[in-house]
Amino acid sequence: MTNGHPRNGAPGAGPYRAWPDLASLELFLLVVEEGSIGRAAARSGLTQASASRRLDTLERELGLPLLFRTTGGSRPTPQGLTVAGWSQNVLDAARDLTGGVTALRRDRRATLRLAASMTVAEYLVPGWLARLRDRAPEVEVALDVLNSEEVAQRVRDGDADLGFVESLDAPHGLDRLLVRRDRLVAVVAPGHPWAARSRPLPARTLAGTALVTRERGSGTRTTLEQALRLALGADPEPPALELPSNAAVKVAVQSGAAPAVLSELAVAAELSDGRLREVPVSGVDLHRPLRAVRRPHAPPVPPADLLVRIAAEGE
Repeated sequence: MTNGHPRNGAPGAGPYRAWPDLASLELFLLVVEEGSIGRAAARSGLTQASASRRLDTLERELGLPLLFRTTGGSRPTPQGLTVAGWSQNVLDAARDLTGGVTALRRDRRATLRLAASMTVAEYLVPGWLARLRDRAPEVEVALDVLNSEEVAQRVRDGDADLGFVESLDAPHGLDRLLVRRDRLVAVVAPGHPWAARSRPLPARTLAGTALVTRERGSGTRTTLEQALRLALGADPEPPALELPSNAAVKVAVQSGAAPAVLSELAVAAELSDGRLREVPVSGVDLHRPLRAVRRPHAPPVPPADLLVRIAAEGE
């Protein structure tokens, strides 16, 4: 544009087909503010020739003359004034977007939403989190302790970035990784008749005995029921008592209520000091995998990746 009029080459035919370049909109607003392409170019770190080319391209893309260019400077056309107002709104929204995304990324890097089954949470997760803090002290962990079914559902719903579960079958619809193996053991009070056995207890006898168990959905109970069905082709006897935690089950067994089958992690201290006795069982495999589970194609959460590596390292 020369002699106080829009440049003849500014387009006026047909709508533009692409989004305008945000940097060019920002440059245009600087010209409106400074009244000079040269001064706007200097503030943007551009040469005046480069800034002029960008503004020419913006006018062609929008199909509107935006500036009157004169030897004394540049000022917006009436259409340019309107576009300047809209451009400011667009740039403000773009800054909100990029700032918000940056904050979300920072929050996801710094916070790990973790769900773990009770046995894993009680006996393994504390050590894992201590090592995580040594390696990444900036990470904050929000831990939910649930049974294995609830952990899997929490991960599926996107309410947890990572879960740890204990069961023979891998949870449906989730990516999973074996982090270690566990073994279930039958335990009784020292005065129980099984404590004096000299030979392993047959699996059929275990299956036919009403036990103290965890609630339905717990990994420990599910593993035992599945293992006995695989070994015997029949369901085990209904529980004598259902309790919501490993600690409650152990107290019930020690009081003589009935035998139980729990993770060796959960009963290590009681077996060591004699409060409980292990009863070897034959005819059934009571080993099980402990798995980390994630949603397929979920956005990466670096603290979750690090914690999985820690868990897989073992002791």
